[in-house]
Amino acid sequence: MSQGALEGIRIVDLGGSIAGMAATMVLAEMGADVVLVEPVGGSHWRSLPGFVTWNRSKRSVTLDVDEPSDRQRLDELLAGADVFVHSFGPTRSKRLGLDDASLANRHQHLIVASIIGWPINHPDADLPVDDMLTLARLGICDEQLGRREGPIFVRFPLGTWPATWLAAIGIVTRLIVRGRTGVAGPAHTSLAQGALIPMMMHWSRAETPSEMLAYGMPKHDMRASLFECSDGRWIHVMPPNPDHTPLMQEVFAEMGDAAVEAANRAVGDRIMRGYPNFGANGEAFKRRPARQWLDHFWANDIPVQEATQFGAILSDEQARENRYVLDLDDPTHGRITVAGHPVTLDPPANVVNPAPAVPGDHRALADVIATWPQRALIATDTGAPSARFPLEGLKVLDFGNFLAGPLGPMLLADLGATVVKVETTTGDPMRPGDWPFAGCQRNKRAVALNIKSPASRPALEALLKWADVVHHNLRRPAAYKLGLDAESVRAVNPDVIFCHVSSYGPQGHRADWPGYDQLFQSSCGWETMGAGEGNPPMWHRFGFMDHLCAMSSVVGTLVALFQLDRTGRATDVAASLLGAGVLTNSETFVRTDGSLADVSMLDGEQMMVAPGVRIVQMADGWIALAAPTDDQIMRLCQVAGVSDPDDLPTALRTRPSRPFLSALAEHDVSATAVRRDQRYPFFDEPANQAAGMVARYRHGEWGWLEQPGAAWNFGDLEVRLELAPPLLGEHTVEVLLEVGLDRAEIDELLAAGAAVALEQ
Repeated sequence: MSQGALEGIRIVDLGGSIAGMAATMVLAEMGADVVLVEPVGGSHWRSLPGFVTWNRSKRSVTLDVDEPSDRQRLDELLAGADVFVHSFGPTRSKRLGLDDASLANRHQHLIVASIIGWPINHPDADLPVDDMLTLARLGICDEQLGRREGPIFVRFPLGTWPATWLAAIGIVTRLIVRGRTGVAGPAHTSLAQGALIPMMMHWSRAETPSEMLAYGMPKHDMRASLFECSDGRWIHVMPPNPDHTPLMQEVFAEMGDAAVEAANRAVGDRIMRGYPNFGANGEAFKRRPARQWLDHFWANDIPVQEATQFGAILSDEQARENRYVLDLDDPTHGRITVAGHPVTLDPPANVVNPAPAVPGDHRALADVIATWPQRALIATDTGAPSARFPLEGLKVLDFGNFLAGPLGPMLLADLGATVVKVETTTGDPMRPGDWPFAGCQRNKRAVALNIKSPASRPALEALLKWADVVHHNLRRPAAYKLGLDAESVRAVNPDVIFCHVSSYGPQGHRADWPGYDQLFQSSCGWETMGAGEGNPPMWHRFGFMDHLCAMSSVVGTLVALFQLDRTGRATDVAASLLGAGVLTNSETFVRTDGSLADVSMLDGEQMMVAPGVRIVQMADGWIALAAPTDDQIMRLCQVAGVSDPDDLPTALRTRPSRPFLSALAEHDVSATAVRRDQRYPFFDEPANQAAGMVARYRHGEWGWLEQPGAAWNFGDLEVRLELAPPLLGEHTVEVLLEVGLDRAEIDELLAAGAAVALEQ
């Protein structure tokens, strides 16, 4: 097995979900020894191209967990494992003797991580682990404006990919807790909790909200700076707007002032903020090919990317230079190009072997059991003080701005870390938005400091000496000027874990380029894929590339912390939007001839990816159907009274949904109602409240604030949901006193304008 930060950690993955398989692959390539448990005859996931990525660096064994004798063999395997990953809801777990209590009685050392559809303590926890069904029931299919009125099939797996990272975060957090206290336990998450991470910036409710918080970014008022070029290709351009660039000025001159003004008038109130010539820009782009615009903007530091086809990113030079893309000799497919590992750490992540070509057998299982001696029971009384939260005592300094930087420290704060947000005296550039700012800042204390001023250096150094982790997403040239690069930080605090988040990764000619979520939805093919076949590209308002990047940075930071606990050596970690984005293209791979393995495509009406996997309108609303196999489609058609699944929309349009859903359940066909307008009703649902999915705390200006709550369930340990997003400088004095400055020094900073504080 690989030599990595998680060397010696043994994981049993029951292979029940993409999120589980992808999470354990990430951990395997960080050094864990992962055994994939497949059913006899092989996993149904083998039919998908993504299997070769999600299950590389693992070994395979086969077991039928419904057979008592095989469950006994599984138990022998778990006796030597550190982590058990599965996707069974609580009812089936209990029936199989794989529930938390039963496993804890037999294997006191074992960390148990389930990734299911809904939180393990939610009434819906036994529902199918299906991304589309979960998004529909949660209300997210109604949160994106599509090509028509009504909810759409959200092609991006918005539950699966965040849950992948939440599962990895939960597992490594539990490994840290076990290493420090000797106590194991559960680390559960779900697709619903994963999907709620990006929804935090859209779903909130305040007692006295600001105008901006209340308005948010409604789906019907969503604009994107996507432009079609003369060759029919589309590009996504981000601020600063390109009006000042020579090429745009040249094209405006060709058009003439009258044509520029007419084009701007033609868009009316559809003008985009920050683009005063939005209409004229649209006409100008159609006068030059995409490559000319891209090259020109890149040369002029304008953030831009092409809206490519899904899978094209696997041929990206920058991705390859950072090992986000790699070549793999697969025993079935030959030499292929696949998504690599998205986190840069020391020692680096490495592919150990291709995915098992054939399922293992009982002989392979016996070999694993023989090489995995039974773990000794871990004492539960180590003398360590009991903790309320998993990462209680960890001190994190957050210099991040916008979303991809601050979200990672927020998740660490949710896990119990003490997080101090350090921002300029004018504030995080995302503060004026309120709604996106609030979605990545809770549980932090805020210090406002002008770190460009020499007068602030003693305060900055005191903060750096205080921290266990320094985390930010400043562009590297700016970080060097401010003394916040890894080398400068380590000169002040040699024992700190340093995590840097960038757009394009730490290597390559684009390493210091600016970037936004939109650019990676474009370049990673999701704007094209999510729009549906034949439609212009469409930006998703969920901003998921920022979120996935931030979550991957948390995994790297925690693995570095785990390694620090074991070796005493603090290391650097890097994550990027490009790295996290490339991994979402692991549904496919590139063959030797340059062709892509087939993936399911969304239809032009944004309703279906397969005959039985779709949303459909009924007389009283919409429902989502998950019938992927021929047998399930046959039963679906039987209940609907049609012979061809293409006839479902017409046949169901006049039928009420509840009796039909009940009939489908009787025929074992998975389906659910598509909930709509859930921004506020989500917070009123008693089941959501009881499951910890709703957080409530007092904000300094908005009164009581509600947001989506806990992303994990740790059993005996809580997720921290105590502090609302802070006001600018809300804790400046309090924190600077804690890190060693005296009151006179703080007053000098405030008087000089080098710091801002609410409390005086």
